[in-house]
Amino acid sequence: MGKLIYVTNVSLDGYIEDDRGAFDWFLIGDEVFAFHTDLLRSVGTCLYGRRLYEAMAVWETDAALAAQSDLMADFASAWQAASKVVYSTTLAAVSTADTRLERRFDPAAVRELKAAAGSDLTVGGANLATQAFQAGLVDECRLLVLPVVVGGGKPGLPTGMRTDLELLDERRFRNGVVHLRYRPLGQ
Repeated sequence: MGKLIYVTNVSLDGYIEDDRGAFDWFLIGDEVFAFHTDLLRSVGTCLYGRRLYEAMAVWETDAALAAQSDLMADFASAWQAASKVVYSTTLAAVSTADTRLERRFDPAAVRELKAAAGSDLTVGGANLATQAFQAGLVDECRLLVLPVVVGGGKPGLPTGMRTDLELLDERRFRNGVVHLRYRPLGQ
């Protein structure tokens, strides 16, 4: 059985994008990028909302990204190796291999996916993660907190609900980014 892990980069004030919808302040550096790659290598399936999928699909559709450095090539390889499930009511088709399009988030289907998984799964995209939290499906929450305050935007964690968390691990990177790994209590 695989764990469902919510992984996201957030500003110090908890946003994944600023009030303009931008995330150009995600200057994570090589050390954090390599950390993301290692995490992705341990994952068998990534669950994405449409917007995050479209942003990530370039790791397969744009070969120039992987050609920029060994670090980028490693990430592209890890991303392409994972299966993807994209939840969208508006996306006409997916543009990457080993990717399935679902029109709605079905908690029972995700429970079955977790039960059958030989490795962990990630959920990405704040709206999709909120649905997974509400359904009690998230087994871990991994936040990479960037040393920037953006003052508003899209929250990285669910709003309108309470989830108590237990800190499992923390790591500080040289560039000021902090990785926090939590487990929802009661799981």
